[in-house]
Amino acid sequence: MSRLSSTYDLGLETGAELSRATVPMQRGQDPHRVTAEQVDRARLSVARSATGAEDCRMLLDMLGLIDGEDGIPPVRR
Repeated sequence: MSRLSSTYDLGLETGAELSRATVPMQRGQDPHRVTAEQVDRARLSVARSATGAEDCRMLLDMLGLIDGEDGIPPVRR
């Protein structure tokens, strides 16, 4: 018996629900809202992948990751 099938059997025997490909929702928050941490991680990812400073700025701007005049990036509005 493989480990996968024993885990599956355990779930059925105990009444535990084994969900597939689901992402837990954040409690008390709008699940579609982008957090400040997600913006920071996205900025780092873009910076790592950019070929230069101008490329990085253009990508960040296209993705709405540059702070606006109010200090909030468009992606968070």
